[in-house]
Amino acid sequence: MSYEIIALLMFASMVLLLVTGQRVFGAIGFVASAAALLLYGPGAIELPFNQVFKLFNWYAMLTLPMFIYMGYILSESGIAEDLYKMLHVWFGRVRGGLAIGTIFLMVIISAMNGLSVAGMAIGATIALPEMLRRGYDKVLISGVVQGGSSLGILIPPSVVMVLYGMIARQPVSKLWFAGLVPGLIMAALFVLYVVLRSRLNPKLAPTVADEELDMPLREKLALARAGIIPFAIFFFMTGLFVFGYTSLVESSAVGATCATLAAVLKGRFTWNLVRETSMKTLAVSCMFLWLILAALAFGAVFDGLGAVKAIENLFIRQWDLSPWSIIIMMQISFIVMGMFLDDTAMLVIVAPLYIPLVKILDLGIDNQLIWYGVLYTMTCQIAYITPPFGYNLFLMRSLAPKEITLVDIYRSIWPFALIMAATIALVMTFPQLALWLPEHLNVKG
Repeated sequence: MSYEIIALLMFASMVLLLVTGQRVFGAIGFVASAAALLLYGPGAIELPFNQVFKLFNWYAMLTLPMFIYMGYILSESGIAEDLYKMLHVWFGRVRGGLAIGTIFLMVIISAMNGLSVAGMAIGATIALPEMLRRGYDKVLISGVVQGGSSLGILIPPSVVMVLYGMIARQPVSKLWFAGLVPGLIMAALFVLYVVLRSRLNPKLAPTVADEELDMPLREKLALARAGIIPFAIFFFMTGLFVFGYTSLVESSAVGATCATLAAVLKGRFTWNLVRETSMKTLAVSCMFLWLILAALAFGAVFDGLGAVKAIENLFIRQWDLSPWSIIIMMQISFIVMGMFLDDTAMLVIVAPLYIPLVKILDLGIDNQLIWYGVLYTMTCQIAYITPPFGYNLFLMRSLAPKEITLVDIYRSIWPFALIMAATIALVMTFPQLALWLPEHLNVKG
């Protein structure tokens, strides 16, 4: 049996196991271990063992539980809810203001958590009922929450980019800053869409009644102080890092500590909060650790077979594809896979093939793997909200009020998916949108 056929069987076996509903890390790790034993004999049992030590030598992995903990404690303690109340007062008199405020909320939650789950949970349970009660169109606001929550995997500190950085051997801090400008551009386009829709059809997004927003100055100041806490934590944490006072891991510890102190000062730091936050942090952190370990083991066997060279020969020499054609084909494959798999599964499946290929393509771009990490992450955002099995679609259905049906959710996502696709096209056309900030800040780690 040729090495090409073996590689194809490995890939097909992994996809088959994933389709049957097996856990992602279990399917990938099983195929990697079984292939190693069948190809190289009992000595290959050392392969996954060695990957464990490689994983534990990545110092940046310590940031994962810190940032996840920070996001959950701010969410579970109600500090994020205080932030939404502040945005409600600020934007209530603007046409479509609550939807715009919700997008701002999603951006800030993204900057606190790094995952789309927290933003989705807060948006669906806090923002959606408030907007429905005030007569907002349910299709419009469903799209706002889904599109806005997807920013969590692009705006730093992005946990998905940590995973990409570990597998691609790229500095996580550079990936984070590379995703910041595209993430803000995408958020601005979301806001522009809401403003235009609200102006063209005022019935979709009415203004909030004055009596709801009229309150004494003392109450407004108290609300502003409560809402400023998440901003202060984020800017303090990132400011120390950008100006070189703390390392990446130390910054994550600063963020986690500040979030804990904020919960204490608000009088919401309880044993139940500690227990719930710790359990959720442990669950998500362990999931990512197992995924990275499985991806490393699979990649070691896959690359050892020469699969990467075979793909390179097929695309470049036999099919004579241009470098940009290959990149576009990769992006399309991510969108198709995203209809059935989540972002982490997509990455660990194709990383052994795509990352080495991107490294050798002559695109005329400095830091190609950093740039491609941003493209991958943005494509994952589309995958999150793309039918039939977009992850955020079903999460939204389980969290949203009963008035919002699955049909409403499916109808709501298309304008936001198109905006995401347009942002991807911008970053592909103008790579410096992603690369300018990390190059000029000269960040490390």
